[in-house]
Amino acid sequence: MLTKQIDVKEAQVRLQELLSQTASGVEWILTDGMTPVARLVPFSARVAGLHAGAIWTSPDFDEPLPEEFWTSDA
Repeated sequence: MLTKQIDVKEAQVRLQELLSQTASGVEWILTDGMTPVARLVPFSARVAGLHAGAIWTSPDFDEPLPEEFWTSDA
């Protein structure tokens, strides 16, 4: 991915152009002087099921915690 840098004031004037280039795969770093303040990147849709099975939840996850959990000093 090509990355370019532009000052915020110039970006305000050229926003439509930046959005068009971003949609084509260009990443923009917006700066205030020489300080980076934001990044404009192409949108990418999330992929459902990409990490299926990566997270495990105990079958008793929703069960109430035992009383010892609340009263113990340990």
